[in-house]
Amino acid sequence: MSVTTPSVSAVSEQSAAVSTDVIWRFSVDQYHAMIRTGILTEDDPVELLGGWLVTKRPKSPRRSGVTRLIRQALESILPPGWHVDTQEPLTTIDSEPEPDVMVVRGETRHYLDRHPSPQDVALVVEVADSSLQRDCSLKKRLYAAAEIPVYWIVNLLDSQIEVYTDPSGPGEQPDHRQQQNYGPIDTVPMMIEGREVGRLTVRDLLP
Repeated sequence: MSVTTPSVSAVSEQSAAVSTDVIWRFSVDQYHAMIRTGILTEDDPVELLGGWLVTKRPKSPRRSGVTRLIRQALESILPPGWHVDTQEPLTTIDSEPEPDVMVVRGETRHYLDRHPSPQDVALVVEVADSSLQRDCSLKKRLYAAAEIPVYWIVNLLDSQIEVYTDPSGPGEQPDHRQQQNYGPIDTVPMMIEGREVGRLTVRDLLP
């Protein structure tokens, strides 16, 4: 496997939001090969974002606790045929992020030989404290390009949930066409394939 060290200028052009965190540039297949051969293990704090292998942000107790609250709340309203994953890989064309929470079609047993792809996912959630800049920039573009239908940023700094919908898909500047912010007294709808399946009170999900 050949590895090319990126130049500083190339890194800044590709993603200024994570330029100081970049290690190497890889394809998804190369990334999977490193996992299969043991070059990378579950203990390595990295994920593949936009073709760049970058360090994951450390998890604070508050962020971990909120992630658990969101998982429990979503599990209480999901219809049959869907399940919740936390901090597990999602495979796109050029990335393999590990969202804090995602709602996935089918049962866990359906994914014993592969990770979910964007077509399998109704919602991805990132719980943001120190990771807010990355979640609002690089990951937001990544999820828009992959056409994930709904993206939540649980913004712990501003005590709100930011809901992004109507992703543009691949392009030079992928983004979401719609954004709605929900404060502590609001209820946020959980949408699956364009249908509301329940609502969650924001303050119940915040620390």
